[in-house]
Amino acid sequence: MRTEGTVEAFRRAEKLVAQRRPLEALRTLGPVLDEAPDKPSVQLLAGRAYLFSAQFQRAELAFLRVIELDPSDHYARLVLGRTLQRQGRLDEAHTQVRLAATMYPDPAYQEVLGEIRAHIARMNDRG
Repeated sequence: MRTEGTVEAFRRAEKLVAQRRPLEALRTLGPVLDEAPDKPSVQLLAGRAYLFSAQFQRAELAFLRVIELDPSDHYARLVLGRTLQRQGRLDEAHTQVRLAATMYPDPAYQEVLGEIRAHIARMNDRG
């Protein structure tokens, strides 16, 4: 990010996302996205704001962009998996979260993976 104003806007948007005020965060983040669309941190923050505001397709695109820019970003894969899960795309969600959990073996990631596996099992039992 080039200007101090952009950095300040990014930080303000981070705080708004943390406060679960995603629509305000997205308004604040707009100029930052215009200035730094290929910065993974900007796309990740936008993706989180989209996810929290139930704009799942936009969230998915933002997280995919992060992964395109940095394939080793385990957190982007985790939240992409959560986004896919919210869209009912459980097999795709499982793939992304499994990759995230492999890359970063954190108990929280394992918990999400288990949750998705349980959803898939319930769907298979019904089918």
